[in-house]
Amino acid sequence: MGLLDPTPPPYDPLAWEQAPFSERARQACQAWAIQGYGTPIPVYLVYAFKLAFYVGMWAVFCSFTPGLGDLRNISQWWLEPVAFQKAIVWSLLFEMLGFGCGSGPLTARYMPPVGGFLYFLRPGTTKLPLFEGIPLIGGPRRTVLDATLYATVMWLLIWTLISPAILREQLFALVILILLLGVVDKTLFLVARGEHYWTTLVVFAFAASMAGSEANPVAWIAGAKAVQLALWFWAGFSKLNHHFPAVVCVMTSNSPFTRFRWLRERMYRSYPDDLRPSGLATLMAHAGTALELGVPLVLMFAPGGTMLVVGMVLMLMLHGYITSNVPMGVPIEWNVMVVYGAFALFWAHPEVTVLDVGPTPLAAFLLVMLVAVPLVGNLAPRAVSFLMAMRYYAGNWPYGVWLFRGDSYKKLAKLTKSSGWVPDQLALFYDRSTAVGLISKVVAFRMMHLHGRALPELLPKAVDDLEEYEYAEGEVVAGVVLGWNFGDGHLHADQLLRAVQAQCQFEAGELRCVFVEAQPLGRGTQAWRIVDAHSGLIEQGELSVAQMRARQPWEASNLAAGDADFGR
Repeated sequence: MGLLDPTPPPYDPLAWEQAPFSERARQACQAWAIQGYGTPIPVYLVYAFKLAFYVGMWAVFCSFTPGLGDLRNISQWWLEPVAFQKAIVWSLLFEMLGFGCGSGPLTARYMPPVGGFLYFLRPGTTKLPLFEGIPLIGGPRRTVLDATLYATVMWLLIWTLISPAILREQLFALVILILLLGVVDKTLFLVARGEHYWTTLVVFAFAASMAGSEANPVAWIAGAKAVQLALWFWAGFSKLNHHFPAVVCVMTSNSPFTRFRWLRERMYRSYPDDLRPSGLATLMAHAGTALELGVPLVLMFAPGGTMLVVGMVLMLMLHGYITSNVPMGVPIEWNVMVVYGAFALFWAHPEVTVLDVGPTPLAAFLLVMLVAVPLVGNLAPRAVSFLMAMRYYAGNWPYGVWLFRGDSYKKLAKLTKSSGWVPDQLALFYDRSTAVGLISKVVAFRMMHLHGRALPELLPKAVDDLEEYEYAEGEVVAGVVLGWNFGDGHLHADQLLRAVQAQCQFEAGELRCVFVEAQPLGRGTQAWRIVDAHSGLIEQGELSVAQMRARQPWEASNLAAGDADFGR
């Protein structure tokens, strides 16, 4: 093995590729349980260097404000209010350039390792407008106007960062223009982390419009605290389901710090034959949920002293665990920003509470963004992105699988994009056997989650002969076509399929998609749809979550015993 070679799977990838899908799924899932994705250690070092760049550039931008930015005396200024404000603005720029969540090889980006600006600055690339079909901004392809608007926001973010103080005019301009970006392309509002960074910018802007706010930052500190408390609370609340134990299994099997076979085997009931979460994994999931709910409850009411210290320790335990597992979406910088926010807001200003926002329009805005939107997102996940609903790491996400008959995926070459088909990207670094081995782990990643157990039942409904089709994760398709992906199955659902079909013109049966929606709060089922790019909706229905919990990732409940080789 070379330094950059992934851990080889315990099967011949080229022989694996020829096996029936159920057998491929079984082998890949059993391999994931012990190996994870098999990422070589140097890849993690790349992410570590990227994190150092993220923190270093924050210090550089802080240095434009007198008294800030000198790393030799960072302890004297790192908790200053303007340092936190610049951290939010820099994080927003970092994400919108494509350097943050969903970047690098852990998200199937090999060459180039980022999407972001390579797509958003390029007219002709595919986009998802909020209002499809309306003149000027409602088309499926990015126009010069779209690219210019994005470039304007990038320039405005940089101007704000190099200013000695953040001006209210800059804040209001950013709030409005980022909202407009979300209208012309919904993807960009999610890239900007609208539920966190954009909402916090709105808090800054509202507070700056109040008399005396520059001298007294209480209003925006209170509002920013409310945002961060909501992030923790809803992330914990969304884990009150049967999906999260499988997430713990998948993360533990993939973490660079838990490469112990004995530990990974104990995440499952009886490796290798029963890969349902073990009692240990379920206990860890419950403990993690309690921790994530406990952090906001403690910090919200901590007046200082011991209670505040306890809240900060719990917070560090939470984000230390998440970061050490290096989740596949690699939200490393986002986790660092949340930790820094805890210190800059709660540790530095324990005297400020969320009630200090007061009965203002800002309070009404925060109630909508931090209470109403996440609540709707849990009750009716089809209506709200899991990011806007703050349902992080919970495993209960919508997802999609795209099935291309034969080599019909080559029609995607008609699209304007900055990256090639993932196997073509891998061919730049690895031989075909290694590339197929990596792709097999992508299949396993989806099926190891609870919602992925729907696929053995749905794939045979989607196509008559599964072996004739190229299986592609919707996440991977979104990364190639849109230039960004971060676990939101809505990004690669019907609207993207319509945009791709308008440009590629697949024939009936050439491209079939399986879309599985998240489980609504209080319901025991998950909705699914099968859609043909040319013909439209083929079939839809609901699956029982309880039935999926009872079977292995590669099993289908509607098949007779011994008849597991579907798709033939």
